Amino acid sequence: MRDQRVSGVPEAAVLSVEGITVNFGGLSVLDAVSLSASSGEIVGLIGPNGAGKTTMFNVICGFVRPAAGRIMWRGRELRRQHPHDLAALGISRTLQGVGLFPHLTVLENVVVGLTPKARAGLFSSMLGLWGSSREERRLRERAMESLERLSLAGYAARMPGTLPYPVQKRVGLARALVADAALVLMDEPASGLSASDITELAELLGSLRGHMGVLIVEHDMDLVMATCDRIVVLDFGRVIATGPPAEIRANPAVTTAYLGEPLEREPGHAGG
Repeated sequence: MRDQRVSGVPEAAVLSVEGITVNFGGLSVLDAVSLSASSGEIVGLIGPNGAGKTTMFNVICGFVRPAAGRIMWRGRELRRQHPHDLAALGISRTLQGVGLFPHLTVLENVVVGLTPKARAGLFSSMLGLWGSSREERRLRERAMESLERLSLAGYAARMPGTLPYPVQKRVGLARALVADAALVLMDEPASGLSASDITELAELLGSLRGHMGVLIVEHDMDLVMATCDRIVVLDFGRVIATGPPAEIRANPAVTTAYLGEPLEREPGHAGG
C-alpha cells in the first residue's frame, strides 16, 4: 500500500529544483519549474508529449544548462555538474531506451553502474581482461546481487543483444539500482513492456520506497497512480499541478492538459 504520509513538498528533500527555465532557439521549454524529491518517496513527473519532462531530467543530469534557476542536492547547489558526476553524488538514471553496452555481458553492464572506479575498468572489461583483484571480485558480487534481486542472475553471462527487450530493460534497472543511490531517475521505465512486465515493475518500485528516492517520468498513468506518493504535472513547460495521486486524478487542469483522456483506465477497459 502506498505510504499516505506524503502531502505537498516532503521534509528533508535530497533534491530540490527551483525555478528552472530553459529556452531553445527562443522557445521556452521549461518556465520557472520547481520540484523536489526526498530519499523515501516516489515522485512522478508527468505531462503530455513535449511538456518538458525529459528536458527536466537532462537539466538535473547536467546535459542541459538552464537559463535561470538552481538545483540543490542535499542542501548544496549544483552549479556545473556533469553526467559523470552523478554516481559520486548518489544519483543514478535509467534511459528511455535500454542504454546497455552491446559488447559487454549483462554482468559487466551492471558492474559499470557501481562506481566511477568500476568505470575505469570498462575498457579492460570489453577486452575480457578483468583481473582477479579483491575489488573486482567485490564489484562482481554486488552486481550479481542486483541481478538476483531482479531475477536476472541466469542472464549474467549473456550479451544484451541476445535478450528480449523487457529483459534488457530490467538489466538497465539492475545497473541503476546496484549502487544503492539516494535518488534514481527513471525515464519511461514502462515503455515497451507488457501488462505483466509493468505489474512486476510496479512491485519493484514499491520495494524501493523508504530505501531510496525515485523520480520517474512515465506515460503509463496506471503505473504512476499506483506507485507514486506525489505527482508533478507539466504542460507547455510549466507546473500546472502538484500533489498526491487522488488530487491529480481529480484536477480538471490535468484532465484538460491530457485533452480529456482519463488518467486511469476503468476496470475491464483494454485501451491502447
